[in-house]
Amino acid sequence: MTAVVRILLRRIALLVPLMLGIVLFVFLVMRFSDVDPASAFFQGANPTPQQLHQFRERNGLLDPLPLRYVHFVGALLHGDLGTSALTRAPVAEQVTTALPLTLQLTFLGLAFAVVLALAGGVTAAVYRDRFPDQAIRVVSLIGVAAPGFWLALLMIQYLAVDRGWFPTGGYINPADSITGWLRTMALPAVALSLPVAAQLTRIVRTSVVEELDKDYVRTAIGGGLPPWVVVGRNVLRNALVNPLTVLGLRVGYLLGGAVVIETIFSLPGMGKLMIDAVQNGDPAVVQGVVLTTATGFVVVNLVIDILYLLVNPRLRAAGR
Repeated sequence: MTAVVRILLRRIALLVPLMLGIVLFVFLVMRFSDVDPASAFFQGANPTPQQLHQFRERNGLLDPLPLRYVHFVGALLHGDLGTSALTRAPVAEQVTTALPLTLQLTFLGLAFAVVLALAGGVTAAVYRDRFPDQAIRVVSLIGVAAPGFWLALLMIQYLAVDRGWFPTGGYINPADSITGWLRTMALPAVALSLPVAAQLTRIVRTSVVEELDKDYVRTAIGGGLPPWVVVGRNVLRNALVNPLTVLGLRVGYLLGGAVVIETIFSLPGMGKLMIDAVQNGDPAVVQGVVLTTATGFVVVNLVIDILYLLVNPRLRAAGR
């Protein structure tokens, strides 16, 4: 068994207690919240105390907390996220409908962030302490300080309302129109990605500068290789280790930021689903969205770990 496989198996084995801990945390938070599932189910119907008691008994709400947790985990293993108190529909169906849009927004934002960070960070490092570097550092500093929702509102005002280049909100399925889909997703994805891109740009610049100061780079350039060839073949690969680590952490920001961005642009994704559930007092939907988002964060970080192994030979050697 290779070192990479052994390290991956260890990473995957750690996911089991991690996911159980996440499920336990969400379970406890929702159980100790002020929202009563029975009252939420009968909202607007003025149920009698007997009806509330029957509902709690039928759904195991009167069982001891440890037993309820076991039943909760068992239901999750069968793909059962509960039933919406508002629509009486399975939460899993609502999540399945909303999740694709959130994934599209998150990964578009991630792609924009990575492209901008690599272009800006490498350019700033190569032109260290000169005008391109200074300009990129100022822009990235502004990007780090600017919140995503503020950027979203500015884009809507100047690019959608004033100039009409993009729609102010809404969503077009890519199966209906690729062009329409790109127009509806462009502003949300850019607004979501810019703060992440700004932070990653600074980290990429620092990592590339450290690599450019090493002896093998000076030797390669002194031997006649063009600087951009050295940067593309060797420097960038070695410099990606630290940015990848930060990228894994920022995926959580992208998933969380999608909640606000989807609400601003009226996108029917997981964020809007959760906001509507909170406003309407639908705890099962809130719980399902939080669990799905947490699971996505864990899976994406596993993918980042795999990429980390691919670009870090020292870590692979340590696993032998």
